[in-house]
Amino acid sequence: MIRLFTALDLPPDIRERLVMLQSGVPGARWIRPENLHVTLRFIGEVDEHVVEDLDAALGRTVAPGFELRLEGVGYFGPVKRPANLWAGVERSDAIQFLHDKIDRALVAAGLSPDDRKFRPHVTLARLKADSRTDRIGRWLEENALFRAGPIPVSRFVLYRSHLGSDGSVYEPLMEYPLAKAA
Repeated sequence: MIRLFTALDLPPDIRERLVMLQSGVPGARWIRPENLHVTLRFIGEVDEHVVEDLDAALGRTVAPGFELRLEGVGYFGPVKRPANLWAGVERSDAIQFLHDKIDRALVAAGLSPDDRKFRPHVTLARLKADSRTDRIGRWLEENALFRAGPIPVSRFVLYRSHLGSDGSVYEPLMEYPLAKAA
């Protein structure tokens, strides 16, 4: 089995800005700079022989390039036990369109549709169950005005995720160009 997802890479200068947000929350497991990305579609565990079909389907995905902006921070999970911290992605028709096209391509290749609401973001940290919510609240306040971009988006990537005790390692398998913006 192989664990896959599609994502947008971030340029080094944006990753550096995001790394500057990664402090001030005891117990947070901060995501390594090389792993910072915007997930478009989590695929999950599939048989290795399926990768060729997924690659072919994703290779037929046609969508225009666009600009991406990051804005604000937040968390997922309940207020009393947040699961992770993230930097937000400004909503745009272009990123939603790309997500939908990728989802349709993967469904055509035999996967189930993604039934979760698409909330584009960059995961910055995973939180332990005993993380102090007062520090998380302070971190959210201190970083609420975070903004970065515009970031030109000209491709998306199919990644393999290798899970390990020190966190995940993401291996790019294929890149898919987007059409030049008009």
